[in-house]
Amino acid sequence: MHCVKRLGQSLMARDFDRQVAEIHIRIAVLNRYTALGIPVTEPVG
Repeated sequence: MHCVKRLGQSLMARDFDRQVAEIHIRIAVLNRYTALGIPVTEPVG
């Protein structure tokens, strides 16, 4: 959650294309943190 707060609520870029790129980077970061939180299960036996 700490990293989500560091991403901020508003966009820093002014140009539309750069705003789109910034949103894609934020989504990639959030997806990575989500992937780290998902447990990996392996069958035993």
